[in-house]
Amino acid sequence: MKTCAFAKKCGGCAYINKDYETSLTSKQKEVSALLGSFCKVDEIIGADEPYYYRNKVHAAYEKQNGKIVYGTYEEGSHRIVFNDDCLIENKRASEILKTISKLLYSFKIRIYDEKKGTGLYRRTLIRLSEETGEVMVVMVVADPVFPGKKDFVKALLKSHPEITSIIININNRRDSMILGPKSMTVFGKGFIRDKLLGNTFKISPTAFFQINHEQTEKLYSKAIEFCDFKGTEKVLDAYCGTGSIGICLASKVKSVTGVELNRESIACAKENAKCNNVTNIDFVGADCTLYMERNKGKISFDVIVLDPPRAGTTPEFIKACGSLKPSKICYVSCNPVTLKRDLSLFENEGYKANRIVPVDLFPWTEHCEVVVSMSREC
Repeated sequence: MKTCAFAKKCGGCAYINKDYETSLTSKQKEVSALLGSFCKVDEIIGADEPYYYRNKVHAAYEKQNGKIVYGTYEEGSHRIVFNDDCLIENKRASEILKTISKLLYSFKIRIYDEKKGTGLYRRTLIRLSEETGEVMVVMVVADPVFPGKKDFVKALLKSHPEITSIIININNRRDSMILGPKSMTVFGKGFIRDKLLGNTFKISPTAFFQINHEQTEKLYSKAIEFCDFKGTEKVLDAYCGTGSIGICLASKVKSVTGVELNRESIACAKENAKCNNVTNIDFVGADCTLYMERNKGKISFDVIVLDPPRAGTTPEFIKACGSLKPSKICYVSCNPVTLKRDLSLFENEGYKANRIVPVDLFPWTEHCEVVVSMSREC
């Protein structure tokens, strides 16, 4: 068992200095206590390798006693906890962060001061794929003028030839937003590609994509299993993002309609479908509740799959689902607390949970994903 000396300060991994099985038992008990009244909760699906799984790594920077430090913020503060060997972050990403820190020092790049609003370099965002080997580095700066930019990029690539894209993002805001609105690709294509269940997905700096490849495949596989597709179903993929769930299940159904409000995500979803030669899926850029309400009587679905943010979905969305009367609903949740609230509302619309399983998508943290299968009661 590995131990982390920074666990108390960081606060990100509540279970990191305990046995992994202990953390799984705790999460199982929590989910069962919250959701056990709806139906029996299956055994939690743990990770084969619970360390170094994060394929998206973000580090903030500051000066401490004259030295450049980077890492995550201490819980409840904006003080950085320096940890150059995080036990849940991808090892290659950690090595790249070390190199960038050294280059910032050797190139005499000023670190951004949050209180004063001065300096240049603010953050580094790294996204990578073990499946394709591609690595994206996003360097977040406060000003478009980056002294020695070409030489800096050249030196970074010399140390890490595995990097396939380097992007400079301009963020001069005085809030906690990680990325600003303007980016410049200075090396590569400006994105990476990853694979899930045999499908390839384009990942831009801002695109949502699950951060644990192994567990995401287990999560999606379980959702598909719960739906028990026969090949004739019309599926609504709500909160579809870049289309990952819908594309992964498309080969098992007649058709899929993905609905997502974010325009950039919809553009990526369409490109992902084309890349994977998936022809039985369409994507709609709209609020899913409004889409269902405005098209009532014109659309019908056998199955609705939803994967909303941590806040869960809304009573209006659930009522709209009830009015469409699909035979099955599959809910992928990243927050068991809001899931409990939503399942009660789904019951009011005539949907009963028949399978619930937790998936440990974020080992060592307190977070847990849950897949729920619901059927319409006649």
